[in-house]
Amino acid sequence: MGSKETKKVMGYYLPTNRELDAAEWCLKNKIYINPLQVKNGVSLWYIEIEINNKKTKSKEQFKPVEVWQKKYEYCLYYYNKYK
Repeated sequence: MGSKETKKVMGYYLPTNRELDAAEWCLKNKIYINPLQVKNGVSLWYIEIEINNKKTKSKEQFKPVEVWQKKYEYCLYYYNKYK
């Protein structure tokens, strides 16, 4: 699947500079927050968070665009909690 198709399926979201800073901080501190598709061909995603090799998956499922908003919400949460 090409990147244009991926963007179309998952929606487009332009994160703020603050959200990008938080995401970068998370990566540098080995906190990985990523969308995880519920099932191939279905436009719903979980958010998977990995900290210290322990993975946790959200119970809630997110639609396109929502998934990106939630990802950055979690990035900001961990950034504010641990920075």
